[in-house]
Order: sequence, then C-alpha cells, then structure tokens
Amino acid sequence: MRSARAIDGRRVLRFSCGLEIRVGNLAAAAALLTGAILLALVSLGSGITETGFREFLRFLAGEPASADQAYALWTVRLPRIVMGFMAGWAVALAGAMLQSITRNPLADPGLLGLSQGSMTTIMLLLVFVPAAPKVAVALAALAGGLAVALLLLWLVGGERASGLAILLMGIAVETVLSSVGSLLLLYTPPETSLALADWMAGSLFQANWNAIATFAPLFCASLLGLFLLGRATSAYDLGNEFAMALGEPVRRSRPLLLIFAVLLSASAVTAVGPLTFLGVLAPQLAGFLSPATGRARLFLAALTGGILVVAADTLARSVVRDLPLPIGLGLTLIGVPLFFFALRLQALRRLQLH
Repeated sequence: MRSARAIDGRRVLRFSCGLEIRVGNLAAAAALLTGAILLALVSLGSGITETGFREFLRFLAGEPASADQAYALWTVRLPRIVMGFMAGWAVALAGAMLQSITRNPLADPGLLGLSQGSMTTIMLLLVFVPAAPKVAVALAALAGGLAVALLLLWLVGGERASGLAILLMGIAVETVLSSVGSLLLLYTPPETSLALADWMAGSLFQANWNAIATFAPLFCASLLGLFLLGRATSAYDLGNEFAMALGEPVRRSRPLLLIFAVLLSASAVTAVGPLTFLGVLAPQLAGFLSPATGRARLFLAALTGGILVVAADTLARSVVRDLPLPIGLGLTLIGVPLFFFALRLQALRRLQLH
C-alpha cells in the first residue's frame, strides 16, 4: 500500500492488487461509523423506561437489572437499532445501485416500482390469506419485486436501453401498482385496511431477534455484493455506451444489479415496511459528505441509510413517547431538512467557484 494522488489531485491509497481508495472516502466512512455507534448509544437511552448504556454495561458484567430495564434493552431497543440499521442499509444500497443503472439521482426502489411490486403482492396475500406465515410474506415480497424487475427488463428491450427508458417505464409501472394498492385499501374490511395502512407507513414495532437472524444473512450477502458489483456501477456512471466500451458485460451485469436491488428492497419492505425516499436521500447525503464512485459510493450510501433509519426511530421514541410515530414520518422529519441543507450548500459552492 502506498499513498499517491489521483488524476483530479485527490490523495488516494493504492494497493498492490490494483485497488485504489480515496483518503477522503476513508475519513467519511470512519466518521459515519463513529456517528452510527454514538447514535446507537443515544438510542439505547431513548424511551419511557429509564435505562441506557450504563445499565447495558452492567447487564453484560452480570449485575442484576430490573425486569423492565432488561425488557426495554434486550427486547425492544437493541432489536430496533439493529433491524433499523440493516433495513436502512439495504434500501440505501439498492437506491445507489439503481441510480447508477439509470444515471438518475432520483431513481430508487420506490420510483422504479420495485418496492410497490413487493407491497402489492404482500397486500394481496394479507387480504386473501390474513394468517399467512412470515415465510410466505417474504416470498410474496420477493416475487412481486422480481416480477416488476423482469417486466422492466422486457419492456425496455435489453442491454442497449437507456437508463432514462428504465426510469420512465418504472414510473409507469409504479403508478399502476399504486392504484391497485389504493383499491385494496379502499375496498377491504376496515380492520384490514387500518392494519395495511399502518404497515405501509413503515415501523420497527415488530423488530425482534428472530427477524434479525433471518435478515442477517442478506446483510452479509450485501457486503459481498457491494464488493463484487461496485466496480460495475463505476462503469454505468459513465453511461451505457461507455460501459460497453470499457468491457462491462452489460447483458449480464445490468440484470444482476437490478435483481440484487430487488432482493435488498423486498427484504427491507418485508421487515419494516416501505422506507419512502430513503433510496434517494441516503446516496445524495453521502455524496455531499464525500464524493465517491464505485464501491466507496455504495458503502457510504448504505452507511448513511442505516444511520438515518436509526435516527428516525430514536426521534420517534424520544420526542413523542406516548404516540407511535411511523418510521417513514420520522425519516421525513430528519432527512428532508438535511437534504435541503446539503443542496443549498452545494449551490453556494457552485456560485463561489464561478
């Protein structure tokens, strides 16, 4: 490993295997990881029961704790922190991949209809089979997302289709599926409609260690996918024609990226419901913190997504303790002001450069 400067003058670390990492990206990743740990500590102390990190350390040391404190820490707060981070990671990573494929910063699983496909199949299953097991719900979400992905690939016509064509076709499919979801909410029994509406708002109320154990293999697989597919996203950022000119096997890599994004999105939808706007928000905030490409961009975006979901859940438990706040609303309250702030600073920087 040696230190050098890239073509744009930024300092990088170059390894003998050919891997190159920008020092600024490493610093941003370290800052985000530190922020995630500090946020988790704050989240441990947020809630009605008076307990937190100090009691957590005492519990690990074997000191006795009250039943309420043990329940709050191990049954409620820790599962919500872990599940929230993993779900946010998955959605943000899927959004960053889709933005590279389409070359559009607004692309995310929701806009392309992937999340809506998963939600529609889950809603249909819960309407007709209310007592469906969780395995069936997860399979239904994956089937709905994959069906939309395959439909998009068929409609746009193969590897030479532009990213804009995929985006526009995805918006059309998402609109149709949203209409189907609205019909289901309107014409199902009131108790079913209320349950579906609560789930569609997104929540971590059902987070538990069994769900985390189910989600953990996918989280580990996302790390492997990030490393293996990150280089392809760098080529797609240059455009479809440039990617093929650089030797990127578009016929194979584009469907693989799309299917992997579906898997991440469908799993997150099954676990916590839809996380609206996170797939757009997290990559943009990560890019503002430290401009990056390829694997570094995907990793920073995923980290940012996990942090945003945990922050939204912490806000919900600390500000409005007696009123359940959907995670989607918490994300809006935290993420949108940050998004406006980042865009404003970027605009001011451009004015200063000119």
